[in-house]
Amino acid sequence: MRASLLQIDVNEDESVDSRRVRVVSLVREQAGADLVVLPELWTTGAFAYEKFGREAEPLEGPTYEAMAKAASDAGVWLHAGSIPERAPDGALYNTSVVFSPSGELAAAYRKIHRFGFDKGEAVLMGAGEELVTVGLPGKPGEPGTTIGVATCYDLRFPELFRGLVDAGAETLVVPAGWPERRRAHWTLLAQARAVENQAFVLACGTAGTHAGVPQAGHSIVVDPWGEVLAQAGAGEQVLTVEFDPGKVAVTREQFPALKDRVLGLAAPRR
Repeated sequence: MRASLLQIDVNEDESVDSRRVRVVSLVREQAGADLVVLPELWTTGAFAYEKFGREAEPLEGPTYEAMAKAASDAGVWLHAGSIPERAPDGALYNTSVVFSPSGELAAAYRKIHRFGFDKGEAVLMGAGEELVTVGLPGKPGEPGTTIGVATCYDLRFPELFRGLVDAGAETLVVPAGWPERRRAHWTLLAQARAVENQAFVLACGTAGTHAGVPQAGHSIVVDPWGEVLAQAGAGEQVLTVEFDPGKVAVTREQFPALKDRVLGLAAPRR
């Protein structure tokens, strides 16, 4: 299976409309890939809090329409990153959308863990409540994979990924707007989530600067043993990698650690 992670440069000198047109072109250029992944909040920037309300869209708004068409034109499964979604009741969510190669909506995921410690996203956005997985068929005679969808700050919460694995996830896809000052955590956590869940991790970040916050870039693909298959640099880049979805089942059979999970233990007394 071939995946292309589009590490988009998000900066304040480019309008949302211009960036959307540019990203559509980049997605179309990935024809021949099986899966294309965009970063978190690439329309506005993950730290451009003042833009969230101003640039928020209904789920089936202009970005949705553009990405659905791009997926169809390229004939790829497209994880279109996330947008600031304005729900019918007016609430805002950090919402990811996944499209099939025919441009149909396959899934939408509202980010569960909101970053900000009682400010920023944590107070501006509502929290999602549902885990989301999507089954991607393989080529004839080859295994497909089930992707588990998470977003940026979610990467710090291993219980979410355990839930995705319990729901059948074999490839964990994480769009992000991760800051440069915590780039070491980005790489470490991507590898940890791969190793502990014996799954592939495809983590796609942004380049550029969001509201004065330099972005980490360094999108990364990790295999079920924690080996880094590919990693981008700091700037805008298309990171393309071939991976074998069948390696997940082989790894889980050869080293069946997931079978030894012990759940429901009482917390120790203090």
